[in-house]
Amino acid sequence: MSGTPAVTAILQEAPYLVLLSDDLGHTWPADEPLEVGGGNVGPAPDRLILGGLGTCTAITIKMVATRRNWPLTGVRVELQLNPDGKPESGNDIVRRVFLEGELSDEQRAQLLKIANACPMHKLLTGEVRIHTDLA
Repeated sequence: MSGTPAVTAILQEAPYLVLLSDDLGHTWPADEPLEVGGGNVGPAPDRLILGGLGTCTAITIKMVATRRNWPLTGVRVELQLNPDGKPESGNDIVRRVFLEGELSDEQRAQLLKIANACPMHKLLTGEVRIHTDLA
């Protein structure tokens, strides 16, 4: 890896607590829930991924609606990972988008289509290669 890492994860003293930081100066905790031995101090890793997708979806929809001067007044995105249990292969993310504002049916359909074009959606549904080495 060359240059500054985008995100750094450092395991803390408490079991499973990880402090994350990024190259923009943000820090936040991640942890496991109490029932698996964590302290529930922050979101679990799967929640971080779902949160990234939900955030990206809401922001992308808002950006497009603003550019098109559409009367979007709010967006809520609800996500679940494998709500029906872990499938035999892969994983299922269920995403439900709630749009607020006096939008036409056509505008609502376009914004739903835009949800599938957000960068995190493309990342999660595209080919991903992870290269891991010891430092």
